[in-house]
Amino acid sequence: MNDDVRNIVLGVVAAGISAALGWVARTYLWKRKLRRKQAFFGLPDNSESLLVVNRGAAGPEFAVMRYDVFALLELAALIKDCNAHAQILPHDTARQGFGERTEFCVGGPASNRRMAAHLSSLLPGVRVNVDAEPSPDRGSFLIGSERYRVEGGREEYALLARLTAERSPHTRPVFLFCGQTSITNQATTRYLARNHERLSRKYGNNTFVLLLKVINSQAYGPDVVELVEDVTRAAQTPLPAQAPRNSHRAS
Repeated sequence: MNDDVRNIVLGVVAAGISAALGWVARTYLWKRKLRRKQAFFGLPDNSESLLVVNRGAAGPEFAVMRYDVFALLELAALIKDCNAHAQILPHDTARQGFGERTEFCVGGPASNRRMAAHLSSLLPGVRVNVDAEPSPDRGSFLIGSERYRVEGGREEYALLARLTAERSPHTRPVFLFCGQTSITNQATTRYLARNHERLSRKYGNNTFVLLLKVINSQAYGPDVVELVEDVTRAAQTPLPAQAPRNSHRAS
């Protein structure tokens, strides 16, 4: 074997080793990223999860609002990426505890009994006005001493929460997507889909409750979302008996 042939063989071998090492490194990083995502969502390989959705106020018995369907599609993609499976349940048939399977609960308490139960038991510092009669406070959020009113199509609020019943690595989380309107439900699921890596780095696998604001949904749909603040502490602190002193209106 002359020097030219030997150099060619050595070059091919070196290129093969470099390619193999690169593939191993990429595979390792991809698997580590996947494991972090699975841990954040509580969705190990082949695990089961629940998608609990409200029913539309009109239409067939199992009708779901269009934007809530879009929200379910956002969540289904996340679940599939974790190599997990989902079962969709209407809110009034999900009669079971939580912690054994990851749950994604979509919709406000006025149309989702499951959401109402979660807010009452897990977030006693949150109250949502579900009055049927028109009023300035209809649909508003009361979080601690702050009230957040809805101005349909211009400024609407939503809560994104990751909750666990107890501090245990085996307890699956409950994710709440509680919007003042159906389009804010989709905006909240989209926010999670776009920002779950950042949220995972910041909160790990711990509980958090975020207040989001959807801007000008009549023009921008569910795409323009602002983080108002982390309201975890206020949401978990039972509300005082006195009336709230502060309120927020759309300008």
